[in-house]
Amino acid sequence: MSSALALASVTAVLKDLLENGLAASGVTTRIGGDATVSALPPDQIASGPDERAQLNLFLYHLSPHTSLSNRPGNGHGGLALDLHYLLTAYGARDLQAEILLGHALQALQQTPVLDPARLRKILDSISHAKDRRVVPPPMAALAHSELPDQVGQLKIEPTFLGQDEMSKLWSALQAKYRPSATYRVSAITLNGSGKT
Repeated sequence: MSSALALASVTAVLKDLLENGLAASGVTTRIGGDATVSALPPDQIASGPDERAQLNLFLYHLSPHTSLSNRPGNGHGGLALDLHYLLTAYGARDLQAEILLGHALQALQQTPVLDPARLRKILDSISHAKDRRVVPPPMAALAHSELPDQVGQLKIEPTFLGQDEMSKLWSALQAKYRPSATYRVSAITLNGSGKT
């Protein structure tokens, strides 16, 4: 398996948690319409007159996870990582973005840890066709992800950037600022052998 599937697998799992969290909370009634969840660079999200109710999850940074990197048995070229995400809410009407972001924060807080069984269940659900729907190739590829077999658990935790750090991040992204939160997902081990 390509080690790139580990990164895509985590993003897809988080996206699924957010989609299901929005559906379970009945957020469409609260915002007066449908809301989507995407995983795109923020500069690719329509803003202004074309803006719609949407959450966007963007993997903006990777950092070393030192406690896993120093663990015995990980000296074979493996790379232990923390994944840093920017979660952004968009809305065309007053308060839509704030309502969406609030529900997203709640959904992620309700699931702060994912065990291998839950990871496998989510990956199987999003990578296989149901009701004759076509699964896009990147999602279908996740059926081969070994992430659930390689990690004990994934921990999802909010991180809090200061105003200067958040401003620098949005400037680097060259996108219009929207209400946002940042998260760290620990940890994924990418082995030098190409295994997750």
